[in-house]
Amino acid sequence: MAAKGSAEKSQRKSEARRLRNRMVKSRIRSEIRKFLELIEEKNKEKAVEVYRVCQKLLDTAARKNIIHRRTAARKKSRLIEKLKSLEA
Repeated sequence: MAAKGSAEKSQRKSEARRLRNRMVKSRIRSEIRKFLELIEEKNKEKAVEVYRVCQKLLDTAARKNIIHRRTAARKKSRLIEKLKSLEA
């Protein structure tokens, strides 16, 4: 338990941030899973749409420091690689 009022407030803020970050990361994972399923089904049109959503979520999370910017770049790179493999 926190000893001072400011420490209690800090703890509350920390918990709120943790839950918000968890929600964002969960949404990213869900969209990536959806994208990979579409790649498996070879459904290029819908995969492109879902890729755009994934890209936006990753960029936003990186901008807000929920995930590292290089992690976001790496994930986007791997997703676009899979998308391009459908064309080949």
